[in-house]
Amino acid sequence: MRNSRRSLITAVAALGALTSLASCGGGAGSSTSGKAGGTYTFWDPYPQFDASSAWGRLVTKCGGDAGVKVKRTGMDTTDLGNKALLAAQQGNAPDVMLVDNPVVSTLVEAGILNKTSDLGLDTKPIQKNILGGGEVDGASYGVPIGANTLALYYNKKILSAAHVDPASVKDWASLTAALKKVKAAGKKGITFSAINTEEGSFQFLPWFWGAGGDLTKLNSDEGAAALSLWKQWVQSGYAPKDVLQNTQTTSWQQFATGDYAFGENGTWQLGNAGKAGFDYGVIGIPGENGGAAPVPTGGEFVTVPVQKDTSRYGVSTKIVTCLTNSANLLTTDNTLMYVAPTTAVQAEQVKSNPRLEPWVRAVAAARGRTSGGLGTKYPTISQPMWTAVQAALSGGKSPKAALDAAQTAVGKGN
Repeated sequence: MRNSRRSLITAVAALGALTSLASCGGGAGSSTSGKAGGTYTFWDPYPQFDASSAWGRLVTKCGGDAGVKVKRTGMDTTDLGNKALLAAQQGNAPDVMLVDNPVVSTLVEAGILNKTSDLGLDTKPIQKNILGGGEVDGASYGVPIGANTLALYYNKKILSAAHVDPASVKDWASLTAALKKVKAAGKKGITFSAINTEEGSFQFLPWFWGAGGDLTKLNSDEGAAALSLWKQWVQSGYAPKDVLQNTQTTSWQQFATGDYAFGENGTWQLGNAGKAGFDYGVIGIPGENGGAAPVPTGGEFVTVPVQKDTSRYGVSTKIVTCLTNSANLLTTDNTLMYVAPTTAVQAEQVKSNPRLEPWVRAVAAARGRTSGGLGTKYPTISQPMWTAVQAALSGGKSPKAALDAAQTAVGKGN
């Protein structure tokens, strides 16, 4: 276990870069016998849900089923990550903690999370690409509660008026052709978030990966192709110039005006889509030459931080198991508008809400931002990447020059 002050300081720096989005060997020897009675602490990034909410009641119930009381604290993602590191440094980490998936590797690097295998938690039913967001060096450090990701919402009325069949959008060329028709029909094309935060990187990744880009080499020809596509759309008027300032929320608000044909956004907007006042559909983000582009996974992992009193792990494990069993996942993921991490629960979700079907397909093609061995290197790559997007779309640099500068910055950061 590497739980030194130095590693914690490094982890805090990494978290600072990651948590603008709304994700060695962790732990002492564990006991799965449990320690009934008393109070167990639980932290999550859902301050919007109070004790009377369905989520709040579920956390309380899972504690009760394990024979303990749960003291739950909800805070925003940034506060949770930073406070978790501070609490670990002080030796008073919570018993159970729900964290954004790219934060997991940072906490593992700080040495404050237990492996799921050491706790006896079963992760076999979890889709491998979703589980990958919480893996470091082949070991899992948490159980995903669900996943969200990105796709393209489209306005059916606008596409119909522009004589565009959404089924014809299969690659970048056909999507750009559709945008051209939409503009010729007097409507607006596509809106997305290119802001200089993790949200900008999150939204750029499907296009970067869809071109075959590799995050270890930002300035590859594939990376330049993806950034050139976005730049072409802005220069041609297919996308608004204010994508540079758009968060995912403001980008959605633009699409919700009914003036745009397409909006790149997430699963979490499904509830708002139903209130938009116009008919919409959803298609996956296409790869450059066709097929589904890999999209980044969002969502949280339930984790068990390292404790001095290892006898507490048994009850903590029971709480995690309760929160992530199939029956509770269905309710929770439907509430959060998440796609469940298991195919069995996904099938139940689609049965009750057919609009989730394209999102289940999108999640199947998704990958974790820290996957592929990147781990805590991801923040040092993401920030230069979103900086390059800003430089190219603002006209300050060509896509290739912007990504060359980004790759140089990554090299200095590592």
